[in-house]
Amino acid sequence: MVSKLIDRDERFLGILDRLTTKSIDDYYNPYKLFEWPESLPERMWWMSPELTTAHGTAVAERCTQEQLYALSRHESINFYSLNVHGIRELLIEVTKRIHTSGFETPSEFFHHFIGEENEHMWFFAEFCLRYGKKIYRQPGGASAEIPRSDVESLLVFTRILIFEELVDHFNSTMAADDRLHETIRAINRIHHQDESRHIAFGRELVVALFEQVRESATEEELREISGYLRRYMTFSFESLYNPQVYRDAGIPDPLGARQELLASAQREELEHNTFRKTSRFLQKTGIL
Repeated sequence: MVSKLIDRDERFLGILDRLTTKSIDDYYNPYKLFEWPESLPERMWWMSPELTTAHGTAVAERCTQEQLYALSRHESINFYSLNVHGIRELLIEVTKRIHTSGFETPSEFFHHFIGEENEHMWFFAEFCLRYGKKIYRQPGGASAEIPRSDVESLLVFTRILIFEELVDHFNSTMAADDRLHETIRAINRIHHQDESRHIAFGRELVVALFEQVRESATEEELREISGYLRRYMTFSFESLYNPQVYRDAGIPDPLGARQELLASAQREELEHNTFRKTSRFLQKTGIL
């Protein structure tokens, strides 16, 4: 059980204690923290242009400046929508494990994790509904049969880590981008602050879960785990390329635009930059 591994690891126990204390010390009330202006200017960037899926591509060259602003606006709404859907899923999975056999030790931190993620989901949804008038639908796919419970927990928490590290790459960039409205910078800044703790915990937990799995897994099972997680990383990144976003931004042939963008060299560069730290960590641990 993973709690037994944690209990033998003084370093992990120390990290868990520090992160729990920091969650308490850094607590804020999101319902009072944010100031929501009536509207946000449309002739400005709502997402750092370098993070938009069309940046530096032939698709962008065919766009007017107004279309590029509109694309950043709708990609911003899509990004926060993905956060809403991703957080809902991780809340379900973490709640299923809190105070259950094997997860006794991290359960106190899970309480802070669940509370913070619930509040993140609220302010991302609030942004989408206030300024986009909708939440984009959740993309389908990225499921697989996971027969063993220890492998299931490893895949669940590694998926959560991948999702959080993708999001945090965008958050940290936009929080520091003075081309963006302060409201946009603020929600990215506060999310980055909390996600830094979640990622630190997630990495430690994933290492412990992988050690547990590796004790009894065959080489074939380890290859299947690696393949599954590589597919999930691709799925997560490609969910940023939403044809409904291109349609809403006024880009002709949105499905064709998506295929063109997914095949572009710029897509490979953006994906590499987004998952650079994540891939290095997962390769170092032997998971990939």
